[in-house]
Amino acid sequence: MPTRFEHVYIEAAGYHLPGPPVDNDGMDAYIAPINRISGRIKARILAENGIASRHYAIDADGNTVLSHARLAANAVEDCLQRAQATAADVSLLAVGSSGGDALMPGFAAMIQGELGAPPMSTLSSQGICAAGVTALAHAAQGIELGAHRQALVVAAEMPSRMFKRSRFAPRGYDSDFDAHFLRWMLSDGAGALLLTDTPSGRNGVRLKLSWVHQQSFAGDYPVCMQLGLSEDRNTSFLDYPSSSEAEAAGALSLRQDIRLLPHLFDVSIHEYVKLVEGGWIKSDEIDHFLCHYSSAKFIPVVADLLDKAGLSIPQARWYSNLATRGNTGAASIFIMLAEFLDTHTVKPGEKIFCFIPESGRISAAYMLLEVEAANAPQQPALLRAAPSTAALQPATISAPHDPASAPDALQPLLTTLAGIWHDYRSSVWRSPVIHKLVAGRFTQADYQCWTAQWVPQVREGSKWMREAVASLTGPYAALGDLIELHATDEQNDFMILYQDYQAAGGSQPIDALRRNPGGEALNAYLHALAATENPLGLLGAIYIIEGTGQRIVPALLPLLRKQVDLPASAFRFLEYHGANDEHHLARWLAAVEITLALEPAAGDAILATARRTAQLYLMQFEHIIDG
Repeated sequence: MPTRFEHVYIEAAGYHLPGPPVDNDGMDAYIAPINRISGRIKARILAENGIASRHYAIDADGNTVLSHARLAANAVEDCLQRAQATAADVSLLAVGSSGGDALMPGFAAMIQGELGAPPMSTLSSQGICAAGVTALAHAAQGIELGAHRQALVVAAEMPSRMFKRSRFAPRGYDSDFDAHFLRWMLSDGAGALLLTDTPSGRNGVRLKLSWVHQQSFAGDYPVCMQLGLSEDRNTSFLDYPSSSEAEAAGALSLRQDIRLLPHLFDVSIHEYVKLVEGGWIKSDEIDHFLCHYSSAKFIPVVADLLDKAGLSIPQARWYSNLATRGNTGAASIFIMLAEFLDTHTVKPGEKIFCFIPESGRISAAYMLLEVEAANAPQQPALLRAAPSTAALQPATISAPHDPASAPDALQPLLTTLAGIWHDYRSSVWRSPVIHKLVAGRFTQADYQCWTAQWVPQVREGSKWMREAVASLTGPYAALGDLIELHATDEQNDFMILYQDYQAAGGSQPIDALRRNPGGEALNAYLHALAATENPLGLLGAIYIIEGTGQRIVPALLPLLRKQVDLPASAFRFLEYHGANDEHHLARWLAAVEITLALEPAAGDAILATARRTAQLYLMQFEHIIDG
């Protein structure tokens, strides 16, 4: 039974095809025939499949030009740009693919990381051609049920790395047609859809997802297309004594048993007949038929089976970009739909039917899209509550203080501060400088730039704290003693950081270094607040600043050491704060106890200052590099 939707719309469709188009003659520069037999297989396959050009994310030397995650991220960014949206507008990322750059973690997590996207729900659907539709169904159900307002669905494939000569030639498969076959069939690409329950209708129409249907017949058929099993499908690559032996035995070759393909189309058409009989679709009402077939050889096969069922769809209504984009697996239908929408003007009342057969172990997927006028009445939306990003994000870096371990009187304040912290921590982790570090692209110049802007900020720390002490009056003398002690501890920290800057190659005199705009704003705010009478809210600022040193810095230090080839003397400031800020925060907790005992209402000021400091400290992070 298909899953019907009443509140799900495709707001935008985007795609990315890496590199220039590669024609059939140019393929040899990327995945050259291994020998004479391989050359004959190539000639035979290309004569049948109808593909004239395709795209690869490797270069002619077999080097990877961009990762699979970046390929997918490019499609997402294209989709979001078309929708005039950002990743922050989305609460779910669902991804379908045969696999990413790594076996673990899930591909969706890797794409989210590549995008530097905010915390959100993710789904990684592993399969072959229908994996993207499975991801789409999951995302659509989330919107239909009210769990999400907008969701991104991505499908991406990057098989070229498996087919390049350097991986294939050593195996010497002179007669293994199943392994050679797909080298001339598959190529790289990614497509993305933005689903929403509130379509803009900016082009005068809305594209409604009417229903999705996916059926697997794996219980009826043996494996047809696979990666990771021996040629006889009986041994997993994990069962070999070593990875090199699995490679040598061909267990890491992508294979397709083309003798099973007739079953795939026969089963798929029979499933389509059931959809017609169930009243889900009528062939004569289909205005556009987007059929994912891996080869032009299968066009007459599909047409003939439809004819025999008495459910023909006129060829004039078929659309495919196989000839110019190649077979990109799960991404094919997404790229096809995006390009169809780019090149066709759809009209209200039209229906777009998509058919996606998958040879993996025989399955089929279908979806129906209906074009509505932008001003047509919509079904009443379900009562929806926007998902809380704070609830969705992982607690990978805990708050500076665990509310559960604090005195009872402090627990409400610390609980709210922990929420502020987690939002701040997540945003910092997605700032350009930290995202570049997490992505493994950090350089010595980046570190030098960071320390150069950080030195004058740290230099001001003890100054505004002492200014705050001078502004304390009456019963807050004990609080002033604690803050003065802390300021004394940190008054020379900026010199340690300046020496780190010099160790990283920096040569500017210390007085010539300048804060970036975010640092200027933070410094001005802290000094202005310190000059007011009894600035108790500054305890909220210390929570964020010291928490950054205690919780975030230790996670960054190993990444820095791995990527920046500098001696240990270049990281003394980070090392010191990662080890000592815990003691500083224990002192902070004592200061909070004194403050709330004297003035219980001070908690509101502490929270407000923590929020503003988090915003300004984040601005400082965001200005360190341009991204």
